[in-house]
Amino acid sequence: MLKNYYTVKREGNGQQIIQKSRFIGYVRRVESEEAAHDFIQEIKKKHHDATHNCSAYIIGEHDQIQKANDDGEPSGTAGVPILEVLKKQHLKDTAVVVTRYFGGIKLGAGGLIRAYGSTTSHAINETGVVERQLMQGFSIKVDYGLLGKLENVLRNSDHILETIHYLEKVEFIVYVKDQEQDAFKDWLIDLTNDQAQIKATGNKYVEIDITATDMN
Repeated sequence: MLKNYYTVKREGNGQQIIQKSRFIGYVRRVESEEAAHDFIQEIKKKHHDATHNCSAYIIGEHDQIQKANDDGEPSGTAGVPILEVLKKQHLKDTAVVVTRYFGGIKLGAGGLIRAYGSTTSHAINETGVVERQLMQGFSIKVDYGLLGKLENVLRNSDHILETIHYLEKVEFIVYVKDQEQDAFKDWLIDLTNDQAQIKATGNKYVEIDITATDMN
């Protein structure tokens, strides 16, 4: 499993007008080719009256599945530019459909490439991107006297405080980056004067919102 990777938030869209043509970009996270096909057909049905519904998707831990479709636009002017944006932004498990309503002005090959690429980028920005980091979970149980101190420190740390259970003792469920596990346990022991019960649970991907600057 990858330690981390970028993908889009669950779903979103964005649109722009270019030379009187309306371009609408739809974005969805997909984890199978079947899901990508279903998404594309859903948008085609929604915009059955559109001039074109062009699409691309990239799926798999190592980007094994990459497909692009021009849907009637000149070859290489729509689907490939969409796919190139996904690749340039290092996104995985992502599908995009760009719907075009022709406005009467022909854009030419270069104009189409720019239009489909920029609409894809705009739609992704509107949807949002996350970094999925594979993290180790920990259960930390302490007496209620340490609740305020530990909660405050955890919320202001780089670790992910997922939830707090108020039981006989207070239980914090925290996720920590793989390479920081030992340091995290030592830090907790010192912080609580060795009064915490620390137990590793499972690992999972934790999603962290990022900006385009974070990806560069």
